[in-house]
Amino acid sequence: MHRLFPTPVSEGLPPVLAGPILRRLEPDRLVLWLVGSAPLDLTLVLAPREGAPRRLPLDTRRCRVIRVGRHACVHLIDVALPEPLPQDTIIEYDLVITQGDGSEAGIAIWAPHLLHAGAVRPNMVLRSRSDNILFGSCRKPHHPAPDGLARADALLAEHVERADERPAMLMLCGDQVYADDVAGPMLAAIHALIRRLGLYGECLEGAVVADSEALYRHAASYYRREELLPAFKSNRALRERFFGGSEKPIFTTANAHNHLVTLAEVMAMYLLVWSPVPWQLVADAPPPALASRYAGRWRRESGALAGFRRDLPQAARLLAHVQTLMIFDDHDISDDWNLSAKWESTVYGHPFARRIVGNALVAYMLCQGWGNRPEMFGTALDELAALAATAAPDGRLDAPVQDALVKRLLSFRQWGYVVRTKPTVIVLDTRTRRWRNRYRPGHPSGLMDWEALTELQHELLDETEAVIVSPTPMFGVKLIEVVQRIATSAGLALSVDAENWMAHRGAAGSMLNIFSHSRTPGNYVVLSGDVHYSFAYDVELRDSDRPPHIWQITSSGIKNEFPRRLLDWLDRLNRWLYSPRSPLNWFTKRRDLVFTPHLPDRRQHGERVWNGAGIGQVWLDAQGRPLRIVQHNADGRPSTRFLAPEQEPSLAAAAEQPLGKH
Repeated sequence: MHRLFPTPVSEGLPPVLAGPILRRLEPDRLVLWLVGSAPLDLTLVLAPREGAPRRLPLDTRRCRVIRVGRHACVHLIDVALPEPLPQDTIIEYDLVITQGDGSEAGIAIWAPHLLHAGAVRPNMVLRSRSDNILFGSCRKPHHPAPDGLARADALLAEHVERADERPAMLMLCGDQVYADDVAGPMLAAIHALIRRLGLYGECLEGAVVADSEALYRHAASYYRREELLPAFKSNRALRERFFGGSEKPIFTTANAHNHLVTLAEVMAMYLLVWSPVPWQLVADAPPPALASRYAGRWRRESGALAGFRRDLPQAARLLAHVQTLMIFDDHDISDDWNLSAKWESTVYGHPFARRIVGNALVAYMLCQGWGNRPEMFGTALDELAALAATAAPDGRLDAPVQDALVKRLLSFRQWGYVVRTKPTVIVLDTRTRRWRNRYRPGHPSGLMDWEALTELQHELLDETEAVIVSPTPMFGVKLIEVVQRIATSAGLALSVDAENWMAHRGAAGSMLNIFSHSRTPGNYVVLSGDVHYSFAYDVELRDSDRPPHIWQITSSGIKNEFPRRLLDWLDRLNRWLYSPRSPLNWFTKRRDLVFTPHLPDRRQHGERVWNGAGIGQVWLDAQGRPLRIVQHNADGRPSTRFLAPEQEPSLAAAAEQPLGKH
């Protein structure tokens, strides 16, 4: 066996930059993620409350190190345990660093912010059933709302010593980072961190700038990056091919002014959104020179980011105590990612656009995707390690090797995954396996193609209960879906983010057939995010021999919200136009479904949806049916419970017991 002997940590750099984050946790296997400023000599200590502690040296078989800069090394820890760990009990753990002089330092020394009051080590609980799930999506650092992950950490702190009240998992349903919507002060911190850690640079084929260094120095690098992105005014032919002559760029977010481009930028973003430590390294970095017209925006974003930084130690502590599973949505890569066949052909046919998407996907694989399903990424990690080796001595990556890795990941089809617990948790990839519209390539693609849906059905066969994680709700607010459909017919799909399951007849019909299959479960819980508001529906299929019971539960965003007045009007109009007796129901693709909303207990005007940043939580019974559905508000308001019609309002008081048993 070969140990990982550390290179000397550079002066002024802490040994650990981010993590640990608990990823897949099973009795006989533990998967953790950590980033160090050098390759670290680590020992995993496991100390169940009942039983002898274990020390497991993390040799090269148990910990793979991927270097992404001179002073940045991602540690991918995957430990198979010869003796299974106990379930439903508290297990303390530590990651001990053996330093060059032989001394040891544990988490209490190098990351004390990860410990709860009175604790000497963090801990975990391996739940035997996934009947208590925290979930949410859409965590935008510069949104003014507080951080829902910090709220979840506060809830956990109240019950950290009660194993039976700990959630089985935290499911992050998409938009864990916003690569396409970045605040100016965040971009400045990203660039300062790139310099401090020596994150690798790259060449940029097909761009206005030649390489990453030129990009960072360019006058348009802050608040004007849309001028550097493909299909701006200077690229008339490409613009006309995709947008019919309009001036809208390929990267369609209205906030693309600071869109991340390089692999180093995306990696720095991950470090800054998951750990308070990198912020300490860039605290003294001077702001860039900006035109006076951006001063007000810079101040507003700086204020929002200050709040994000205050909450960050608590968010990091949560990720170190709860199994955290993830899946991408569009903002992890770019707004409207793979929205239509036309979007795909245009973006992937342009070398600079392809590299932008590819860099975000490489970073997603390393920081999110690997921890969901480590066994699937061996070849991609080999190629990434080979790419990193090309950076010496000038610190710039070899372009052909980087393009080859991007090509591999763009054709990768194993991003979704299954957690074989009770109930079975199936996490869907709704971004890369799309059902493309052959006849109208500019129209939205189905969120999953026929092959992917067939695989989903296979995973569900003979299961009695299932939790399906779909980043985009399968059953959303009907009026909003109708607006998206009208906009799509008018050629404006990109303007209204027209992505919903019902937008593609083939994908929608296939999914409903899967739900009705005689050998698939009778009870489904669908967890979603994406839309920046929260709601819960009870859904039944009409005229089915064996009608399945489906609960659509949506929590969004963790740190994002829908424009309040607009959502109030859309919610009100939706209730008026699509009441159960409304004939308009017969003109939609959902006429074969019966919807019963679970109403927020704290509603004031009959709302069916809840607008407020926070984190969702659902408790399930032995048959996989929801017992309680709660949205924990990040702003300090009491938690909101979604009540079924038969539930008495008095039961809403139970929502004040945030992590307790059902």
